[in-house]
Amino acid sequence: MKQLSKTKVTVRLRKIEDRKEWSIYLESYPVFVPGKTTPQRIREYLNRSVTTIELNKNRTARTNPNGKKTYKPKRNDNGIIICRSEIDSESMLYADGIRKLRQREYDHADLYNNTENAQVERKERLQHNFIEYFEKVTFKRHTNSSKSIQFNWQRSNELLKQFAGDTLLFSQLDVAIAEDFKLFLLSAPKGGNKSGIISQNTAATYYSIFKAALKQAFIDGYLEGDLSAKIKGIQEKESRREYLTIDELNTLVATPCESDVLKRAALFSALTGLRHVDIQNLKWSEIKINGNQARIHFTQQKTKGVEYMPISEQALQLCGEPDQPEQLVFEDLANPSWISRPLKHWIKTARIKKEITFHCFRHTFATLQISNGTDIYTVSKMLGHTNVKTTQIYAKVIDEKKNKAAQTIKLDNIKYTDL
Repeated sequence: MKQLSKTKVTVRLRKIEDRKEWSIYLESYPVFVPGKTTPQRIREYLNRSVTTIELNKNRTARTNPNGKKTYKPKRNDNGIIICRSEIDSESMLYADGIRKLRQREYDHADLYNNTENAQVERKERLQHNFIEYFEKVTFKRHTNSSKSIQFNWQRSNELLKQFAGDTLLFSQLDVAIAEDFKLFLLSAPKGGNKSGIISQNTAATYYSIFKAALKQAFIDGYLEGDLSAKIKGIQEKESRREYLTIDELNTLVATPCESDVLKRAALFSALTGLRHVDIQNLKWSEIKINGNQARIHFTQQKTKGVEYMPISEQALQLCGEPDQPEQLVFEDLANPSWISRPLKHWIKTARIKKEITFHCFRHTFATLQISNGTDIYTVSKMLGHTNVKTTQIYAKVIDEKKNKAAQTIKLDNIKYTDL
């Protein structure tokens, strides 16, 4: 009777020295290697790291000679390490997918002839419908995500159906069909009753979601190769980030608005950088005052990241009189589609010629912070960005203003030879 090796593959973390960052790796044990008399412990680093793990203070990993303890990370019921940020959580899901692949390889090596088993399983999975799989992945990964993320995943799948029909087998997926879908997206129609085609940046978002679904399919063993790594995404166009100057903000303060809550919320966004959805859901229980400093402690709807951010005295004044803890601070603030008309009217009354949406007040906060000397890393944290590269677009706006300013002073017909 064949003895099973009972190899177990586990996702583990290794602390990077001098940084609050952990590398992700797989540990397989016991592994019997030809030429070795004892079982080996195999480590496979995944070239990914996380920074927002939650530690289990009830499980000590080790105690240093000086008595300082380190703790093991928390894991959910499926054994996946828990992280606070969405991007780190996705990294842990990716790591667990690779773990499943490795575990299956070891298990199959024990129980079956590897070649025969792989062929049977591969033929089976290639006959599954990728579009149905896409829908399941959307539901599984983004049940608790923001509405905008859920919408983008659903819309990407809808456009894939328009392109390929209700059935697209895994056996049909290759580079050619992925490139054809890319071309389709670049001229795909807008949804609902809107006319015209989607923007290049929107197409880029939908195609990156398509690639993410392909990556997950590879991790789950539906694809033999990582097709997502073989195809390039759609290049995003750098969009113009419209913002208001201090003078324009002061003009808006002095200009009446037909909706008082809209005016207060918009100016609050300019002073804090919060998104409309986070302002709309802000409760009095999430505003903490310690001495003369007010802070808000809330969960971002878009990233699900927990934020603890100081706000100015003026921002606190815009909140109005405190109410019950579970009461909304900006009660009756309408959704973006309903505030478009009164917002435009307010901007027009203030004689501001720019195309301003509610989100532009968030851009205003970022641009004015950087132009007044706040470093980009601080601004990134205050905006709740998971990657500082997202914040760098505002620094480019400031650089453009500097470049324009450098050309402002000009002398008549000056030449080096005249000096």
